[in-house]
Amino acid sequence: MINTTKERQKLPNFFVVGAAKSGTTSLYEYMKMHPQIYMAPIKETHHFSTDIDNSKFRPNYARSLNKDLSKFLETDMQEGIFHAFVKERDQYDKLFKNVKDEKAIGEITNSYLYSQEAARNIFTRFPDAKVIMMLRNPIDRAFSHYLMDLRIGYETNDFMTALKKDMARDPKGWGISNLYVEIGMYAEQVKRFIEIFPERQRRIYLFDDFKKDAGAVVKDMFTFLGVDPNVDIDYSQKFNPSFIPKNKLIGKLNTQKKIKDWLKGVLPKSVKSKFKKTFYTDKDLPKITPAERKFLADIFRNDVMKLGKLLNRDLSKWVDV
Repeated sequence: MINTTKERQKLPNFFVVGAAKSGTTSLYEYMKMHPQIYMAPIKETHHFSTDIDNSKFRPNYARSLNKDLSKFLETDMQEGIFHAFVKERDQYDKLFKNVKDEKAIGEITNSYLYSQEAARNIFTRFPDAKVIMMLRNPIDRAFSHYLMDLRIGYETNDFMTALKKDMARDPKGWGISNLYVEIGMYAEQVKRFIEIFPERQRRIYLFDDFKKDAGAVVKDMFTFLGVDPNVDIDYSQKFNPSFIPKNKLIGKLNTQKKIKDWLKGVLPKSVKSKFKKTFYTDKDLPKITPAERKFLADIFRNDVMKLGKLLNRDLSKWVDV
């Protein structure tokens, strides 16, 4: 007898929801190395962040995220994409067409924590899904975010100037402004997930612990996801480290997104790697000043105290300056 019942497609059963600049790129790469885990070939899909309007993105961010995915989705998707704004459900589901017998199927999108709708949207479609968060000291997170913006050409000012300009910006929003402060206001963001997902389905980690012993943290995540925690992974590997242009000319080139996109398309990976080593540096990176740290500590202090109570963990050292 011929079985005419179509096998049900396997779809995500876990989500890493952020926070941005809290080690999630490394986490994505570690999870991809696990034979029992399937990760979406687009690291950040933003699919469930339905309150984020991608039609309002600033031009350089829009060019980076608002991609035509039709051709990519017809390939084997082995050459992944860092991020895209995947709005359509059928396109999102196609990201998991290559799932075989992996036990854990997931994706990582940092806007899910910031989004006011993502937690409910994920739970509505996948009520049994597991959720993982990685939270970083919001002061350090904001400065790391600034260093990234320096690297990719979104920012050219010193940190305090960039910070104050971003705080005063109107309108604000994901993909519209930098949100150096807003993304780090974790208490309400975390509370949304705690109120929706039962405790057995969520884990919240601190970047402090991840930085101290990445292997211990990731192995605990693997156990939570029901996969073998003792696979052979080199946790000393670093992904998405901070580096900046060596001179103002390269910094100016960074702001020319069309030129950057063209170079990415024509240069082979080996040449891109040499290009980065030649024109970018991780030496003598700008450092946050005591005055900048105090400025942000005063902004974040109340929210950090709320988060500490929510997690039943003393986080006061985050804002002790």
